[in-house]
Amino acid sequence: MSEELIKAIVELKEEEAIGLAEQALASGIEPSEILLSCQGGMTRVGELFEQKKYYLSELVYSGAIFKKISALLEEAMKNRDGGLQESKGAVVIGTVAGDVHDLGKNIVAMLLSGAGYEVFDLGVDAPPEKFIEKVKETDCRVLGVSALITSSFQGMKKIVELLGEAGLRQKVKVMIGGGVVDDMCLRFTGADMQSKNAYDAVLFCNEHCRA
Repeated sequence: MSEELIKAIVELKEEEAIGLAEQALASGIEPSEILLSCQGGMTRVGELFEQKKYYLSELVYSGAIFKKISALLEEAMKNRDGGLQESKGAVVIGTVAGDVHDLGKNIVAMLLSGAGYEVFDLGVDAPPEKFIEKVKETDCRVLGVSALITSSFQGMKKIVELLGEAGLRQKVKVMIGGGVVDDMCLRFTGADMQSKNAYDAVLFCNEHCRA
């Protein structure tokens, strides 16, 4: 089922991909596992785009397929256990100003929601100040910042600096992620954790969030 779903997404077969996701859910496969397969398909699409074998239209269409499956999986997560899962705490997440990529951020947000966290998603192109405002509003313990272009590193750094100026740096852990994020970016921004693996974000929140 996993390979079939990946193949359907890569080949842009929308109805087949959605049908396979529905079958997987009906058979009892965890939504997080299905999401991982979708992520694999999207990664392959991205590689084809970089190799100039796919164009922007294919990239956009595959993203639309992924969003439809994500909505399906998110609904399944909400309905699991009758929707009675107690919140593990608040997490603020967003794509930093100057960047409009949201695929990775959306995956992380959905996994966190499925894991029992109340996720406040600021969307894309969010200014540093907006992150700080939402942190104060939600009293969260973890802040997630996503970026897919190196020019956004300065914005990530600014967010960490503003947390310090607001007296929140000791209280709030900052995790950063995205295709271009690495250990050098982690040191530059002053964040607490970086990863390209969405599941690492859940593990990080499990360690640092407090309801």
